Amino acid sequence: MSTWIFLRGLTRESRHWGCFPETFRMEIPCARVFTPDLPGNGALCADRSPMNVDEMAECVRSQLRAQGCAPPYHLLAMSLGAMVAVAWAASHPEELLGGVLINTSVRPISPFHRRLKPGNYLRLLKLALAGGRSHDWEKTIFELTSHHAENADAVLKDWLAYRRQYPVSLGNALRQLVAAMRYRAPRAGLQIPLLILASQRDTLVDSSCSCRLAELWNTDFAEHPSAGHDLPLDDGPWVAGQVSHWLRTLCGSVEIPCLIEEPAKRGRPGPPHSPIITG
Repeated sequence: MSTWIFLRGLTRESRHWGCFPETFRMEIPCARVFTPDLPGNGALCADRSPMNVDEMAECVRSQLRAQGCAPPYHLLAMSLGAMVAVAWAASHPEELLGGVLINTSVRPISPFHRRLKPGNYLRLLKLALAGGRSHDWEKTIFELTSHHAENADAVLKDWLAYRRQYPVSLGNALRQLVAAMRYRAPRAGLQIPLLILASQRDTLVDSSCSCRLAELWNTDFAEHPSAGHDLPLDDGPWVAGQVSHWLRTLCGSVEIPCLIEEPAKRGRPGPPHSPIITG
């Protein structure tokens, strides 16, 4: 049994993973998945969001300890959550067996205009200054992060329900944004195996940010040709397949206990439909 920690992005919570944890467990049956919220989001919406990413990582570690979930872990994280994963790996590599980073961007490796595409500035600023109705906020986020999610109306309805139950305050959203803007990742890379995934058609963050990070850190990398920023939403099976294939490459080079089951044992096809580009 391998323990996986899934971390979402800015103002998102555990329920925004949708059906992806189930999709992931179908591909990697021995995975035990935890989806903690970052402070200020989801069930922790009443908490004050830290203004630095390292503190967010410490908050997640505390949650897991309180739940009796002990390391070692694998991390799968996207956007701001991936920054938290990087901070965690930089500070406590002994707790981690590996990590999957999805559509993230960090200083000083990528400039601001690539970390948030300029075409989004005015649209987001207008929403923030006007206050924005819940429907407007969630519809905008959906349009910025998804290209071909199935059942779009149902997804948006669910997101609105999450927002009504656990509203993220404007103050917490701004603190998370400041934390993301201030965070600086180590140029030298991390001491754990990494797979970096990107969406070529990400309209929020330039996919070159992930590509540049993979090149600099010499990690495994794969790019989806048509999905949006929320890659697990747009094509969860592709993400799970890439992770499964990556784990097999790790098992072929080092001794890693029970990370996956071989496809033949489950009557499923082998490698996913788009191969990993090895760093």
